Amino acid sequence: MELETLRDLYIDELKDLYSAEKQLVKALPKMVRAASNPELKRAFSDHLDQTQGHVERLETIFADLDITGRGKKCVGMEGVIEEASEIIQDKPKPHVLDAGLISRGQHVEHYEMAGYGTVRTYAEQLGEAKHVRLLEQTLQEEKDADELLSELALSTINLQANTKTVDR
Repeated sequence: MELETLRDLYIDELKDLYSAEKQLVKALPKMVRAASNPELKRAFSDHLDQTQGHVERLETIFADLDITGRGKKCVGMEGVIEEASEIIQDKPKPHVLDAGLISRGQHVEHYEMAGYGTVRTYAEQLGEAKHVRLLEQTLQEEKDADELLSELALSTINLQANTKTVDR
């Protein structure tokens, strides 16, 4: 696809986000299984449900634009998910793994917030009011997920990961 107009760029970015969300739908169950903290498991599980909603919202936008969301692979999200997989494969102690999963989860959220903020702005400039509402809803959910991960990290998980037990 040639990028000649803001609409072209908007569609390209939407497809990138669609790929990112589809990848995340596959990755989040692994993060749920890897987490040991029950609140963190629940946060990832709840965000999986939200992520499926994000996919549906993007599909609504694609239907409005009379296009398909397929055809693009989000290599940025692929890299962030690979980093999450690597920390799981490293098999650190459970509290350290939880802290690492929060870090990787926040990388995901920040990546998505940047993308959704951008496409929401494009939608505004293109006069796509319905899209603006859908994209803003998703953007707010991404911000809320990021905030929850910060709260979990600061209230318990990072503290637990910082506690070194001495084997005797």
